[in-house]
Amino acid sequence: MKLPKNTFKARLGIEKQYGCWAGLTTGYTAEILATIGYDWLLVDSEHAPNTTQSLLSQLQAVAPYHSHPIVRPESSDKDNIKRLLDIGVQTLMIPMVETAEQAKALVSAMHYPPKGIRGVGGGLARATRWDSVDNYLNIAGDELCLIVQIESALGVKNAAEIANVDGVDAVFIGPADLSIGLGHPGNPYHADVQSSILSVIDATFSAEKACGILAPVEADARKYMEMGCSFVAVGIDISLMRSAAKENLNKYLGVSSKSNSSGTY
Repeated sequence: MKLPKNTFKARLGIEKQYGCWAGLTTGYTAEILATIGYDWLLVDSEHAPNTTQSLLSQLQAVAPYHSHPIVRPESSDKDNIKRLLDIGVQTLMIPMVETAEQAKALVSAMHYPPKGIRGVGGGLARATRWDSVDNYLNIAGDELCLIVQIESALGVKNAAEIANVDGVDAVFIGPADLSIGLGHPGNPYHADVQSSILSVIDATFSAEKACGILAPVEADARKYMEMGCSFVAVGIDISLMRSAAKENLNKYLGVSSKSNSSGTY
């Protein structure tokens, strides 16, 4: 049996890839999103109540579709990373990476010795298709993709060093945490935040890596793509559902309101 191809990684930096945040934590809702045609889905464990089992069900649900599942764990814990890789996650987005040393530790956690420290799950691991993937231990790294999130002042300062770490495939910018970390909570449009975003994009480009961002507001998404971001999350499932439900009810209540469908980011 062949190792599943990481289509997201293969297209990184070559073409635009549009994504959606998947925070509803069930295979059923993840599969609905997958039928829409997004290039990638961010299955979130940092701010959504996912478990290893719920993540697995979502991976299984979207497997037949075009959408590539990216998982964001709640932390950079090496044992948690090992567990996620074993259930078949091929692309990880790690939050709040602030130094090159952190990035190097993440690379190590994702790979088997001698490159890293990942433990061998063998026949217990879905990633190996229960020992059915030929030569898995030697080729697993070819389809793994590491995205590090820069979302703090320190991360911005060290962006060039982080992006240049061998094994980091892409950098993702978190405007919400970045704005609050820079002293402008809830205001990603502040000049300090915007200049920091541009600084991270430039540093990532200089390292010849791909850069992404969360931008559920269409004008923002288009602006960041013009600035050089090649993979952009253009929606959040929870916000989209809430906005549509609110708009639907308001039609019958006679309420005229411009609801924010973007969500907080």
